[in-house]
Amino acid sequence: MRAAIAAASVGDDVFGDDPTVAALEANVAKLLGKEAALFVTSGTQSNLCALLAHCGRGDEYIAGENAHAFKYEGGGAAVLGSIQPQTVRVHDDGSVDLDHVRQVVKPDDHHFARTKLLCLENTHDGKVQTVAQINEAAEVARSLGLSVHLDGARLWNAAAATGDDIALFAGPMDSVSLCLSKGLGAPMGSVLVGTTDLINEAHKYRKMLGGALRQVGIVAAAGQYAVDNNRARLVDDHTNAAALAAGLAEVPGVTINSQDTNMVFAQLPVDDDEAFMQTLVAQDIRVRSHRGSSRMVTHIDITRQDVDVAVAAIAQAL
Repeated sequence: MRAAIAAASVGDDVFGDDPTVAALEANVAKLLGKEAALFVTSGTQSNLCALLAHCGRGDEYIAGENAHAFKYEGGGAAVLGSIQPQTVRVHDDGSVDLDHVRQVVKPDDHHFARTKLLCLENTHDGKVQTVAQINEAAEVARSLGLSVHLDGARLWNAAAATGDDIALFAGPMDSVSLCLSKGLGAPMGSVLVGTTDLINEAHKYRKMLGGALRQVGIVAAAGQYAVDNNRARLVDDHTNAAALAAGLAEVPGVTINSQDTNMVFAQLPVDDDEAFMQTLVAQDIRVRSHRGSSRMVTHIDITRQDVDVAVAAIAQAL
């Protein structure tokens, strides 16, 4: 990947002149069966550009109650776009409650914000939303007159877990955000895909959000290398996460709340989070714990040996 960065041909992406960025955008759009794509700095920026492109001031988007686009992106859609969020319940499998979606869509009445968009997430807490689930949600949205955006930051993991072509997940979506810097291991960047018109609109908002970059082909090259070489190995992360969950489950007092794809959610018998984390830091192991609750994510830099070392260290620390 670093060799690809060093060898990248670059231009000025503000003027659309960076050939490496253009190639990445074309390749990802083709992979997902969409007309166009836009390279952006982060998944948060990608989701926000999509929301701003889909919705205007006084409009509303629907998202799961713990969806990243609602809960973990600083309220950007409301702050910068005057777009109202409306949350809905999420089932244990990570899918949104479609009956609840039907209930919260607002009437066409000047008393209410205009409901314009349904935001889905795949994976959600590591849980895969199948192609069938995605299609069903899109059909419900269409019946309600809504567009559909997919926060697919970890959609590569969903495709790896099911073996389905990633284009099948994207097919019924009006826009999809894909992260290059999570499981795929690029240093930064996400790609937003959709129709040519929507991507043109999103491009305008990328500029407003400070995302106009110059010789950004150096990082687009890393993203392209990741897409070309690191998708197939995502199943290794899933296997390592399963091993991590199995190992921690043997530690007295540890409860595994869930393990799906590359994520493990565990409840640890910890009274002092900071002391526990510092004990592990001393062994060069970094984890987060909040009241003993921890989300652990395996990725390209984590090996099976690392998993075994971490399980032993956590057991000792506890």
